Amino acid sequence: MKNDRIGIGVATPNLWIGGVIVAMLIIAALIGPRVTPFAYDKVLAGQKLEAPSVLHPFGTDSLGRDMFSRVVYGARIALGIAAFGAGIAACLGILPGLVAGYRGGWVDQALSRLMDVWLAFPGTLLALVIVSRLGPSLQNTTLALGIVAAPSFYRLTRAATLSARRALYVQAALSVGAGEDRILLRHILPNLASPLIVMATMRSGTLLLAAGGLSFIGLGAQPPLPEWGSLLAAGRNYLDTAPWLAIYPGLCITLAVAGLNLLGDGLRDWMDPRG
Repeated sequence: MKNDRIGIGVATPNLWIGGVIVAMLIIAALIGPRVTPFAYDKVLAGQKLEAPSVLHPFGTDSLGRDMFSRVVYGARIALGIAAFGAGIAACLGILPGLVAGYRGGWVDQALSRLMDVWLAFPGTLLALVIVSRLGPSLQNTTLALGIVAAPSFYRLTRAATLSARRALYVQAALSVGAGEDRILLRHILPNLASPLIVMATMRSGTLLLAAGGLSFIGLGAQPPLPEWGSLLAAGRNYLDTAPWLAIYPGLCITLAVAGLNLLGDGLRDWMDPRG
């Protein structure tokens, strides 16, 4: 049975499952490092490469650091990458998309061709170039991934604005003398919130996966920060003797990306007015 509000449908299983996974990720990021038994960078002498146990649920790494504490702290890093990366992409893509879609003409052509050139570069390669130029770090990786994802927000915003500028509420605003800035920011942009939220949620999973890949090759978060991709890279050397070093970070990446994708898919169905 549908909600009485226009455009809001039934919450699908994808929405519930994705919401639960993302909620767990947020809880782990906010309170996890405060309740774990050890600091993520604390070296425990004489406890190197211990198998999972009651004291160390995820075992210990080659330096004797508790893997459970490091994996839980990694949720904070993963959430930061997803949130700030999507935020940077939205800031770079939404405003040009609004202007291009509303004005049309040469402004639209110029901005669209710029985004076409932007999209011509493979995303991962462009991120590698940016991080290599700025230097490997968590902040530079997040910035690079946000820049790479910006054209997606631009294209969605432009397409939606092209339709919205002919809507009755825009014509009504024009008839009472509303300026372009007011129409774009107070009338059109709020009506694009639903697709933009869905886009941001689904792109967050892609950004998280890409950040893990960059960290895996040493261009993301630098030691001792326990980013899941760097933990996975460190664990690959111990797959025969201590497989838990790679299993748990890999499972966390998979679960987080799946949760964000399921949440985005569920939000898309829930916010679809045709649902």
